[in-house]
Parts: sequence; C-alpha cells; structure tokens
Amino acid sequence: MVKLVAQPVLRPQTTTHSPARPLDPAPSSQDWRHGLPTLTGASLTLRELKLSDAATLLSVLTPDAVARFISTPPSTVEAFERFIHWTHRERANGRYACYAVVLHGTTEAIGLFQLRQLEKDFATAEWGFALGADHWGRGYFMEGAQLLVDFAVDTIGVRRIEARSAVANGRGNGALRKVGAVHEGVLRRSFTKDGRQLDQCLWAILADEWRQARAIWRPVVLH
Repeated sequence: MVKLVAQPVLRPQTTTHSPARPLDPAPSSQDWRHGLPTLTGASLTLRELKLSDAATLLSVLTPDAVARFISTPPSTVEAFERFIHWTHRERANGRYACYAVVLHGTTEAIGLFQLRQLEKDFATAEWGFALGADHWGRGYFMEGAQLLVDFAVDTIGVRRIEARSAVANGRGNGALRKVGAVHEGVLRRSFTKDGRQLDQCLWAILADEWRQARAIWRPVVLH
C-alpha cells in the first residue's frame, strides 16, 4: 500500500554545477526565497532540505511501496544531492519550496512536502508529498499537510493549491480528502509511470475555505 502521493514528486536535477547560493541557508529574512522558515508541529518539524538528507531520502523514498505512484525518485545519493541543490535554486528564484519531514527528537528526514508554482507569483500552486513506509498510519501526513498549507496560504499567498493523485492510489486520495481537499475531477492518462499511463484525481484547496476551516488545526510556530 502507498501512504501518500501527489504527482509530481521529486524533480531530480541532472547538472552537477554548484548553486550560486549557500546550500543550507539560515532563514534570517521574512522573505521565504532567502531560506524557508522552519514549521513546527506537535510531533514533527518541516525544515529546508540539507545535503546530509540525501542518503536518508534515498533509503526511505525509493522502496517500491513508496515509489509506486510518485515520479521516479533519484536512484543514488549523488542524484539526491543534485536534487537538493536544485530545490535551493528554485526556492531562491521564488518558484518552489521543498521541506524535509523530521520527527521531534531526531535529525533524519522521513519524507518530503513540496510546493511548486503553477501560476505567476504563486497564485496557484501544486503540492506533492511522500513519507517513508515505516511512518504510515501515525498522523504525520495530516500534521505536515496542515503546516505546509498554512505556510502556502499565509506566507506565500497562494490562493489555490492543487494536488494530483493516481485514481488507483486509494490511500493517497483518502489522505487528501481527510485534509480538506475537494475532488474536482479525473485527469485521464495524465501520469506515466513505468511505461503505464495512469488516470489521476485532481484535488484542490482554496485559501479562503482553508482559513474558514482551520480552527480545528494545531497552530503553526515559525522560527
């Protein structure tokens, strides 16, 4: 079974040159493009990716159970390092944000939450997410999703957040429904995975509806 996926997840970068900005920037500015703010929940933290996450992400995101419905993840530590370089460059350009999921009391990433621009100035965005199989069914998706959507709405100013999940991925679609996303239709043969063309469900969260509903969620603490 697959816990969660919203394609596209993981966009590995094939070039090997170093980014112009530091790899692990300290978010000293209110502008998230200078470094992502850390988002803290009751049991986990979302923080910007570090190069040291590469080996852990390789181990938790490449098993078949996790990778079944997501874009094919990088296949080596070096490829994950290139992906991490790429996430920092895209963040600095204001087009993309990628968070590592880290449980309190630990330092290793157990998964990812991503947000990418679909419309200029992030008015519309798409999110993607994946967690290591050992951490399914423990409420970590719900907590991380709330943190990410609050960040997207309150900090970036996103008005509409879309997610795409394979129709066959019942667990992932159930997670999106539970977090408050609205099913808007089916995108036929919109995702190719391992030579197969899969139909996807299109889900959306609107900022104004999220603000009305989020009184039930835990507060977000930004550091």
